[in-house]
Amino acid sequence: MKADYKEKQKQLIQYMEETAKGDICLGFSGGVDSSLLLKLACQAAKKTGKKVWAVTFDTRLHPACDRENAAAVAKELGGIHIVLSIDELEQEEIRHNPVNRCYLCKRHLFTALKSFAAEKGCSVCMDGTNEDDLHVYRPGIKALKELGIVSPLAECKITKAEVKAMAAEYKISSAKRPSTPCIATRLPYGELLDYDLLDRIAAGEEFLKKYTEGNIRLRIHGPVARIETDESQMKKLMDKKAEIVKGLKQLGFSYITLDLECFRSGSMDENIDRKL
Repeated sequence: MKADYKEKQKQLIQYMEETAKGDICLGFSGGVDSSLLLKLACQAAKKTGKKVWAVTFDTRLHPACDRENAAAVAKELGGIHIVLSIDELEQEEIRHNPVNRCYLCKRHLFTALKSFAAEKGCSVCMDGTNEDDLHVYRPGIKALKELGIVSPLAECKITKAEVKAMAAEYKISSAKRPSTPCIATRLPYGELLDYDLLDRIAAGEEFLKKYTEGNIRLRIHGPVARIETDESQMKKLMDKKAEIVKGLKQLGFSYITLDLECFRSGSMDENIDRKL
């Protein structure tokens, strides 16, 4: 296993060195996947004298703290950090939150990324999709392929666990940072994406982070707010249940529940027809 890990790491470094023969444009969230790519891209670009643009999307579907974190990590790793402000909800189809919303959003965002890359003369656009992402419900990957966005981690068959191990090895500050997918994933498909509701969900999750560590999601089903967290953190939430109920009700949620199945990435996708 260790030999396989080292071979993948070597392959990824070589991939980035080859790519850095031209300027690179990276879709950069500040999460562990894109941070590892930024580290290796900047490392390779130092040898070639080329530029690495780390582009973060400023959208209503991602909390402001994500943008702040991305800026800090980009500065740490040496990329040229750029923020593209895009309101996906101006797109009527996206606002109605269909089952293929992730595809529509990804295509909208990365079309803008490609335009930026063309303007700067970049030879390649890339993102942080990893090997594990290819084996779960990720309709956005179809959009990336259609647009010609390359995914070095997936191409080198590097899993999420291996990404985290490499990031820790390089002492990247986001190595242990939990993933933060777009806030629309907290709502059932078909429910209209409303600015006020999205802001309240983001505020609710930020509030819950005071009482727990690791993964936290606030899934909304009408008046019901369903909290998902790691099993190891559930007792912490129960110990503070009165404070949590009060805080979430102040945000406008009527019924507060703690999901006994614990945190599950993509739990809103569990009962949908995935034939898009």
